[in-house]
Parts: sequence; C-alpha cells; structure tokens
Amino acid sequence: MALRVAVIGSGPAGIYTAEALVKQAQEPVEVDVLERLPTPYGLVRYGVAPDHTSIKSIANYLRRVLELPQVRFLGGVTLGEHVSVADLLSAYDAVVYATGAMVDRRLGIPGEDLPGSVAATDFVNWYCGHPDVEPSRFTLDSPEVAVIGVGNVAVDVVRVLAKTAEELRSTDVPHDVLERLGDSQVKAIHMIGRRGPEHAKFTLKELRELGDLANADVCVRPDEAAVLGGDFPRQVRGNLDVLRSWSERAPVGRPRRLDVRFWLRPVEILGADRVEGLRLERTRLSPEGRVVGTGEFETLPVGMVLRSVGYQSVPLPGVPFSRETMTVPNEAGRVRDREYVAGWLKRGPTGVIGTNKSDAAETVRTLLSDLSGRDRVRADPDTLLASRGVRPVTYEEWLAIEAAETELGRSLGRGERVKLVGLDAMLRACRP
Repeated sequence: MALRVAVIGSGPAGIYTAEALVKQAQEPVEVDVLERLPTPYGLVRYGVAPDHTSIKSIANYLRRVLELPQVRFLGGVTLGEHVSVADLLSAYDAVVYATGAMVDRRLGIPGEDLPGSVAATDFVNWYCGHPDVEPSRFTLDSPEVAVIGVGNVAVDVVRVLAKTAEELRSTDVPHDVLERLGDSQVKAIHMIGRRGPEHAKFTLKELRELGDLANADVCVRPDEAAVLGGDFPRQVRGNLDVLRSWSERAPVGRPRRLDVRFWLRPVEILGADRVEGLRLERTRLSPEGRVVGTGEFETLPVGMVLRSVGYQSVPLPGVPFSRETMTVPNEAGRVRDREYVAGWLKRGPTGVIGTNKSDAAETVRTLLSDLSGRDRVRADPDTLLASRGVRPVTYEEWLAIEAAETELGRSLGRGERVKLVGLDAMLRACRP
C-alpha cells in the first residue's frame, strides 16, 4: 500500500513539499495537495506584483509538480471548515501544514483601525485578484498615500500606485481593478522606513525599477540618504549608491511623486471618521543598536496608510501555534506524531520563494524517517470529503479556470490573461 500524505496549502512551500515526497520516497507515494481556494500557487499567484512576470513564471515549475502522477490538487477544501485534523489523520499517513504567512503585522499605534488604514497584503490581494478582496475594496481618491515599510512588498505597492493603468494593461490585473487604478487620484506616495537606508530590506533589482518609473519622480532627501562609514555587503552598497544618486537629482515634473524616506517611525494615524494624516517621529540608533525617537515630529496629509512591516502566520484549527514566534512549533518540521510543517508557517517569513525548496526537503526527510516501516491507514480520503459534502476542484477544473482567464485577456486585448474575480466566476468557468 502506498504512503499517502496530505499537504495543506498549494503555494510554493506546499508544492515543493509534494515534489520532495515524490523524489525522496523509496516506496510508492500518493500526495494530495489541499487548498481552500479553487486556484493553486498561493503567493506566486496572489502575492507577486502583476508586472513581475519573470517571478510569476515560477508557476510553470510548480505546474509540473501538480502534473506528476503521484500528486493530486484538491481545491476548495478548508481545514477546520470541511475537514478536521482528526479527519485527515484517519485518511492519510501524515499531514504537512504549509499555509504560509497570510496577514500583515500591525503597527500598534493610535488610529490604526481608521478607514483608510489597511494592511498592504489587502492591497496586494486586491490588485492580484484574490477572491477574499472585492474589486470595490479600494477607491484611490486620496492625493497622498503613505506606505510604511522598505521591503520588496512595499516597493511593489508603491510601484503599482505610481504606474498608469495603461502601463499595467498588458498584465493579468483584474479588469475592474485596472479601471479603478485608471481613476486614481494619487499624486504623492511616501515610502517610509524606521531605520536608515543601510537597513532597508528591498533588493537592488527591485529598487532600480523605481528609478525607471515613467509616471513618477523618485525623490530622496540627501540628509536621509547619507551614510557615514560602514563595511556593508555589496547588495547594501548598491542600494546606497542608487539612493544617493536619486538624492542628487531634481524632479522633472512627472504626474506623480514618490518620496523615499528614512529615519521616521509612525506614532499616530490622524483622523475622525477616516485617515486624514500620519504623524511621524524622527528616529536614530541608540548605542545598543535600537531605534529610538528624537522628539522631532512631522505630519503628512495622507488619506491612506498601507502598512508593510512584515508578514505573520495565523493559527490553524487544531494545530499547535506559538504566539511568540507566530509559527507552528516543530523539530526539523515535525509537529506531533504524523503531523508536520513547512515554509513560512514553520520558520517565519524569511528567505525568498526558492528557500522553501530546501525547507520542504528537510521536513520530508523527517517525515519519511518517522514513517518508515509503520502500518498504513485504510480510510479513503475521497469518501471522507464526500461525506462532508465537499466536491473538490480538480486540477483539470483549475485548467478550465486558467483557460477562461486566457480567453478573457484575448477578448479584452490585454495580453496573455486577465484574472477572473471572485469564487463564483471561477466556479462558473470550471463547472458551467
């Protein structure tokens, strides 16, 4: 009897786990990849900026894994709603949790819950067409917007805000979202970091792309870009050189302006019924290397604040979870008997997409070692799901969704594909 494993989550961590199981197993193996959405690929589909087609091409690699004969995609199945951990352990020899880190960390400042103060992940999900976020979620009617954070996600957000709808027309942005981007009233975008430019988390490639924006002047204050001394890695030196060059050039009068700011921390989001401003305090490093306030403040007249200060995972029903690390406690991927974890849920939101491959391989080595020589389960997962009234979306049905998106892109004259919006539209496409 084949070893049967359920992987919860079809993003890179989950699919790399399925691949590692097929490659490492010394016996027949069957892997079911369970996903709450009808669509696979997780962050690759719903977290990568639409104009970054080279990164999105990772989906082609993940596709080949889902097409392996030992692997099944089961979409529309939610842990805690359709099945429990006990259900899964009755039908699978092991379960691997790989649901990633799905929400933004909070700032923990007054006014954070005002309308207009939102997580950057919501905005990313919006322009990526995630079914959890309606196209009407954002109306870009504020002339000024603040993005808190200086990582690659923040760079993606400000780049999308700065571009014209025409520049994004050939991407897979949902058509309703593209129209709202076309109606944007945003004129000034502030990207804000608590520390100095040498501490920024964006990569050089991502940073340079901002300098190529045709629709926005990129501005850096010389005093905030200046860094004295320091033996920095080549990546950091490259970032500093780019920022320094931007600080030495004057705006040329493009329709939008992007201010890249450093040494500022948000202390309060201002407003009565919605965001009307953001109060910031100038910062410095203490002798111990901590960020401390200087007592010098400034206020930006923004009508929207997007926080992008890091992702964190959320607990899964019936699965151990550490509130301190915001991960599932584990030893080399092992959680409990026959339960395992991989990806950001295992180690926190660190590394790049490819990091999940070696991470998944470690978890699978632990799993296969633990289960070697053990008896196999007998319950049938298809019978289990049917008894819960669940009809999973198959891989073939996902391909029908993909084909419908390709046809929509062709009919709109908009490039290779345009994403369908909402679960209903996806299910209509795969189950007419």
